[in-house]
Amino acid sequence: MRLVIVSGMSGAGKTIALKAMEDMGFYCVDNMPIFLIEKFVQILTESNEPDRMVAIVADIRSGKELPGLKDVLCAWDKDHVPHEILFLDASDRTLLKRFKETRRCHPLSRNGSLEEGIAAERSALSWLRERADYVLDTSGMLTRDLRNQLEEIFFKGTAFGNLYLTVMSFGFKYGIPEDADLVFDVRFLPNPFYEDELKAKSGLDKEVRDFVMQSPDGDAFLSKLEDMLDFLIPRYMHEGRNQLVIAFGCTGGRHRSVTLAEAVYGHLKGRGSYGIRIDHRDINRS
Repeated sequence: MRLVIVSGMSGAGKTIALKAMEDMGFYCVDNMPIFLIEKFVQILTESNEPDRMVAIVADIRSGKELPGLKDVLCAWDKDHVPHEILFLDASDRTLLKRFKETRRCHPLSRNGSLEEGIAAERSALSWLRERADYVLDTSGMLTRDLRNQLEEIFFKGTAFGNLYLTVMSFGFKYGIPEDADLVFDVRFLPNPFYEDELKAKSGLDKEVRDFVMQSPDGDAFLSKLEDMLDFLIPRYMHEGRNQLVIAFGCTGGRHRSVTLAEAVYGHLKGRGSYGIRIDHRDINRS
């Protein structure tokens, strides 16, 4: 039996994760009382169904019962009951935005501010985050990104290093992405905007990519950048980073930045034990 405890911050995507895991064949239970979890798992174990997959959500909604989960996990460790912990996290800013958009009440903010509720929850769950086998920061993820990452972990058996990469293109005229960790200005490369046959195309088109990379500077920059990222990413993972946004900017975010983002995404995809997505923020803006 594969047993996964799903936890994390309110608003980080546990409901989406549970639906995705259910679609993958997990028997899912949301917000089961802590004192019932151990007995429930015992019953499942005795049913002798080795191929069964079970996901149980335990989070701050358990209130004063939550610390009892420590005893359950310790008992499983002692009795060699195989289990995994998935912890979903997001930045405070992201959580604030999500709660304001949905107009839902945070479980710990009924008698205080939303910010105070998030801080209290983060403190109460810190021990569980430290024990987690998988920590997913969903701040920059779309629903499909989270589903894809969970499928990689639980269905495809892909090695997981708790780091999620976003490779992004953008236009400086629309502002630098606020969540970017590494920003590269590629406006020194040839600009297809001034070529009549290329202006309406984007960096997703081969003609544009060939034009942008035609200069020796393009190949040299890409080669040095790939070497640097191959050096940095494992060290970010060792540091414990959960999310890294690598952003490429040109004037409008349609040609040069898209070309470089696609090239770097192609280089990094499948090379390490991390999740990865690509996002062309401004490609459809005029």
